[in-house]
Amino acid sequence: MVKHIILWTLNPELSETEKQTVKQGIKDGLEGLVGKVPGLLEVKVHIDGRLSSSTADVMLDSTLESEEALKGYAQHPAHVAVANSKVRPYTVQRACLDFEI
Repeated sequence: MVKHIILWTLNPELSETEKQTVKQGIKDGLEGLVGKVPGLLEVKVHIDGRLSSSTADVMLDSTLESEEALKGYAQHPAHVAVANSKVRPYTVQRACLDFEI
């Protein structure tokens, strides 16, 4: 199995209200991919409880069956649609960590 962890920083020009709306959209969009993308086993998007020591706004914690499944997820039309409509327009920084478990 593979863990796919992403940290995003939202555009600082967004208001606090906009940030909450964007974070919920990211959460709903990505968590909704389970059952739609082959090999995607679990998705949890963390948007609440952020401490002031944090340097990111949103965390994706996902589990996939394999590295091949991760490659398929990256290109899957449902994932690309969420990324292009809910994530990329509102984020300014992204960090990724993929590893086998």
